[in-house]
Amino acid sequence: MDSEPPAEGSRPRRIAAALRKRPPATPATAISLSDLDPSLRRPAMLRSAAIIGLSWVLIFGAYFALPIGRESGLRAVLRLGLDIALIGAVLAWQVKRISVAELPELRAVEALGIIIAVFLVAFSAIYLSLSHETPGTFTQTLDHARALYLTITVFSTVGFGDITPRTDASRLIVSAQMLLDLAIIGVVVRLLFNAAKSRVAPADGPATTTGEASAS
Repeated sequence: MDSEPPAEGSRPRRIAAALRKRPPATPATAISLSDLDPSLRRPAMLRSAAIIGLSWVLIFGAYFALPIGRESGLRAVLRLGLDIALIGAVLAWQVKRISVAELPELRAVEALGIIIAVFLVAFSAIYLSLSHETPGTFTQTLDHARALYLTITVFSTVGFGDITPRTDASRLIVSAQMLLDLAIIGVVVRLLFNAAKSRVAPADGPATTTGEASAS
């Protein structure tokens, strides 16, 4: 006797039932660096160091390779707002990346390294443009290396004094960098690591509760 053909619509119903029985996909659990197995901790840290190093090579390599600083000084000043917006966009992207990372603390360190590199290159390009537009803007005519050197000395608050601004426009931009330096040190660092802490906290909370329940 020939078997009866399956009822119309039975196959879609079976597929739907199988999908309902399938366990839902769970996001990757965040792991604190201190809780990571020692055999895995060192490779993870080396990987983060390699990511930071590669990012710096690409960012600073582009700074030295591209014809940066050829626009007029006025356009360079106007570009300051765009550079600040770019840094804010990179910060928002990195915070979002930390919020879904398996090792959020290492991702926060990577994010900080990338943001600092973008910040230094942005201001170096502005100083370079000002110097090309008006050679007397600074006590020395800047090239790529000198502009980056000036930015780093201002960022680190060392201020050797061998390269200093001479015009009001350059003084205002250097002052803006000083204020943003404080923002990066006081706000950006805290924001990144608070995002990492918030990412780890949901994973640590239940584990702590379970341990306390077992001990009791």
